[in-house]
Amino acid sequence: MVDELVLPDYGGACIANIVPALLGAPEDTPGWMPAAVAEAHQVVLFVVDGLGWEQLQARLPLVPTLAAMAGGPITTVAPSTTSTALTSMTTGLPPGEHGVVGYRIAVNGEVLNVLRWSTGAGDAHQTIPPSKLQPTAPFLGERPPVVTRAEYRRSGFTGAHLDPARFWGYRTTATMVTEIGRLLRSSEPFVYAYYDGLDKVAHEYGLGEYYDAELSWIDHTVERILAAMRPGGVLVVTADHGQVEVGGNVVPLAPEVLDLCTMQSGEGRFRWLHARPGHAALLYDAVAHHHAEAKLAVGHIAGKLH
Repeated sequence: MVDELVLPDYGGACIANIVPALLGAPEDTPGWMPAAVAEAHQVVLFVVDGLGWEQLQARLPLVPTLAAMAGGPITTVAPSTTSTALTSMTTGLPPGEHGVVGYRIAVNGEVLNVLRWSTGAGDAHQTIPPSKLQPTAPFLGERPPVVTRAEYRRSGFTGAHLDPARFWGYRTTATMVTEIGRLLRSSEPFVYAYYDGLDKVAHEYGLGEYYDAELSWIDHTVERILAAMRPGGVLVVTADHGQVEVGGNVVPLAPEVLDLCTMQSGEGRFRWLHARPGHAALLYDAVAHHHAEAKLAVGHIAGKLH
């Protein structure tokens, strides 16, 4: 049941506008960004995958370092999935402009798994070059250092949302903090760092004790990064999206809907239905009839059904 439809604020406080705000002129710093950013000589943008504002607010006693920082809630993009959100964050564009519109997207009649950069036929680096699928240069055309997991260096998704930034891989959170500190000491004006541990824990264990333990460790990591900051530097911590536990609230698509589809892309939280040729209107009607509880969402994506 859709109780309230939250739309991205693409013109304001949205993850797509963080990098433009940090790399733009100080006098153009938006009001929703903490004031210290405009005066910073160095900035570290630390992205914690999956840490939503409401999740954080419910656990403030576990995160004294994060709780003491200035800031407030902003919106993510739609769909609120890692591949789409991170691409919006680095390019400064909404999903409809950069083209990575889901975890799985339809490309040339196949469904591309963006994070694995593979289709049903296997590795897709050659058949779907990352720079062709998403050609916009990240970070406003600059090449800042990016600190992320070493194993992501050759991934297609890295090519699509980070290249040609300068890549610095880490193996553990300790080496991540050390790498950030080294880059700061070398006078890099902007450092982008990404950590995916919280998202992985939440997907595997839910939002219970394992999640809380991981979040507590992240707070210690933030404390270590702050200790590595030089005078005049600012640490900006954000997430790409938040999470909710759905439990058993999973709605299978009606057979009458599936009969009108050639394939599906996206994921459970934001499904793209691809209509059989000439059946787009019938598919829309079938979804509206059999899944009336999702009618608001259907209404907003109706123009994208194909």
